[in-house]
Amino acid sequence: MRKTDQPGMTEMEKHTNIDRISNLPWDVLDTILVHMPLKEAARTSILSSKWRYKWTSVSQFIIDDKCLSSCLSDKVLRWKEIMKIIHQVQSSHSGPIEKFKLAAYCHPIHSDLDQWIQFLTERGIKELILQEFDCVKHFKLPACLFSCPQLSCLELYGCVINLSPSFKGFNSLASLHLSQSSISSGTLEFLIANCPVLERLTLLNVDRSAVLKINNLNLKYLKIDSKFEDICLKNAPLLSSVDIRLKMIPRHPDQGQACNLVRVIGCLYGIKKLILSTHFLEFLAYNDVPERLPAMLDHLFTLDLREVRFDSLKDVRVSFSMLSSAPNLEELIISVSNSSGVLNTVLDFLRAQCLLDIYFNKLKVVKIRGIWGTRTEWEFIKYILAHSPVLEAMTLVKYGGERIPDSMFQQVDRASDHVKITSLTL
Repeated sequence: MRKTDQPGMTEMEKHTNIDRISNLPWDVLDTILVHMPLKEAARTSILSSKWRYKWTSVSQFIIDDKCLSSCLSDKVLRWKEIMKIIHQVQSSHSGPIEKFKLAAYCHPIHSDLDQWIQFLTERGIKELILQEFDCVKHFKLPACLFSCPQLSCLELYGCVINLSPSFKGFNSLASLHLSQSSISSGTLEFLIANCPVLERLTLLNVDRSAVLKINNLNLKYLKIDSKFEDICLKNAPLLSSVDIRLKMIPRHPDQGQACNLVRVIGCLYGIKKLILSTHFLEFLAYNDVPERLPAMLDHLFTLDLREVRFDSLKDVRVSFSMLSSAPNLEELIISVSNSSGVLNTVLDFLRAQCLLDIYFNKLKVVKIRGIWGTRTEWEFIKYILAHSPVLEAMTLVKYGGERIPDSMFQQVDRASDHVKITSLTL
């Protein structure tokens, strides 16, 4: 701040002591303060009376563990400290609040959180992020939240989501993240369909939803780690990155229903990156898996398959169908599940694939981790080497025991003369 002019000070010294920061326009000061940790921004209140409440009027508030004393471990007391910050803001804030993020592990009182969210909606909140906190009982979102036309990012944890009758959609919402929350199938479908600019959707451990239906023409990124009886992605033509690790809830399949692989994955024409877990592979294997999908996955560049069971014909058939349907695949990543043994039906299937005239003409990188050293794994490795003419690198990670010796690879036909094979063990 400006020092009192002293007798005998030169004009240059007086000019040097001018408080230029305090005289900056508020939008510039706001930009400076929001880039500081909230605890540090609050400390600016001691600079002068002019700065006492400046931090309470910033447009973004991120309350995380850095705002609280490291010795404060009680979750109830941590919430009381957070409420002190919130009360200061409520009593002094003027202007809009564009972003609020709660990322401090605490035990919030629902009535406090309800009032705070109502305050945020009155201040034109655009990004509301509630991350992991202690929730014995789910927090029921206030109806006012569904009347925020400017909301662009919504991340909720431990919440009950019931749309108000007047809800017409979030016309500005680009990112939706639900974790440990409750929402019915119909409500979730309606919510997704009525976010016309939604690009990113993440669903982690969502309950009360039996069937997931995605109907959104703008969606580009989808991540699911939850339980569903069924999933439908038909109306999402722009999906380019999909990560599905869900475990399907068994149910009696509809008679005459098409193969799940064709019905769910076969419609993802624009997909570029696909990550799937073994439980979902089993779901996709229902009802006559084709050698290739009817429509090719021409844009698929990365295929990442998690916990593949090489003793399961279902897992292997689905994996090969997707591989054969991705002519431009550049990267293949596989993690292997512990095998209970070797099935002759899987070996026969792999040997039959070797006779087919199918090559991966764009495949450059292959990573296989969690190898147990079974015969079916080795047959798959040989198949990839023999059918990948531009392969540059193959990395194999074996769990336990000795790594696969180099001598074994010398006896294998390779379609690529330039492939570098790296064999490791953990």
